[in-house]
Amino acid sequence: MERDELAAWLRLQQTPGVGNASARRLLTAFGLPQSIFTQPEYGLAQVVSQSQAQALKAEPNEWPALVDTTWQWLQADPDQHHVLVLGDPAYPPELLNMEDPPVLLYGKGNARAWTRIGSTESAARCLAIVGSRNPTPQGLTNARQFACSLAQSGWTIVSGLALGVDGAAHEGALEGAAPEQLATIAVVGTGLDRVYPRQHHDLAHRIAERGYLLSEYPLGTPPTATNFPRRNRIIAGLARGTLVVEAALQSGSLITARLSIEQGKDVFAIPGSIHSTQARGCHALIKQGAKLVESAQDVLEELSNQSGLHFASKLIAYDAQSTWPTGQNDSDNSLLQALGFDPSGLDALQARTGLETASLQGQLMQLELQGQVARLPGGLFQRVGQG
Repeated sequence: MERDELAAWLRLQQTPGVGNASARRLLTAFGLPQSIFTQPEYGLAQVVSQSQAQALKAEPNEWPALVDTTWQWLQADPDQHHVLVLGDPAYPPELLNMEDPPVLLYGKGNARAWTRIGSTESAARCLAIVGSRNPTPQGLTNARQFACSLAQSGWTIVSGLALGVDGAAHEGALEGAAPEQLATIAVVGTGLDRVYPRQHHDLAHRIAERGYLLSEYPLGTPPTATNFPRRNRIIAGLARGTLVVEAALQSGSLITARLSIEQGKDVFAIPGSIHSTQARGCHALIKQGAKLVESAQDVLEELSNQSGLHFASKLIAYDAQSTWPTGQNDSDNSLLQALGFDPSGLDALQARTGLETASLQGQLMQLELQGQVARLPGGLFQRVGQG
């Protein structure tokens, strides 16, 4: 893309009061953005409102600086930095089926692998994994294991780079994907010249190497509360379906699930403890018809049944048939049996097991060191892993 063409696209994107729908009408009527800005005001007013036509005839205040910044960003690393516009072969086709597809997207990452998303087969092999920013230890484990297994079976994992489930899903995808595969797509709510949250700076770098980062927000855009619910429509739009790992009833993950349903796509949910607030969103989805899944195999089988396609079902062993790090299972450890899968305090465990305080604390510490039990705030303990 030449600088003049880029400038016209950015001006269209930045014109106050002209959203994606109005921009698409203008593009349909006049062709490329350069042609839009050569039209007289009365001609523009035949397609959009009078106020929008007037806005299009005035240069946006911050537009020249944004053109300079974006052009320099593109030139700094042409192999990894991209601008994708409607009509571009690299623009993800799945987004064209959305009600409000972005006119312009910023991309960063593995361009060669990304271009495979342009085929119908590749686009159909994206799956969103979303969930709480404050998951339980089991929720983090589930997100990583499901993502790893699904990536190992050839699926690209889409998520939002947030703390918690999103980050674990990206990590699992990077772990499970083949070297030549587009492992994961992170749809972010900021400009691509910054990383939010900061804790994911290294993760974002690794995603750029083996996956792709995507944003509809101009460079320099800071993290603001309204950006993140809006970017969820892109997460849902890119994916064949959405898996919700953990979510409270008031959760952005449920927005993504709702958008998936509105787009006629599958929604999957992992059940949890009836006592966990982080499971209530998933339980609500299941009540409303989301597919209850207990393993990545469940997801693959459902997707295969729905689409008529046959995908590889080879999964990593710890997903479908988990084993404890020490080779123990429920029958080998009465404390694990007593703990179950709900968070429990020392008093409750002591009542269930009859163990002395010192012995109970010693066994819990041993299980914690083995990675079988996690210590939660408030003096609670929760089992980690699948039995």
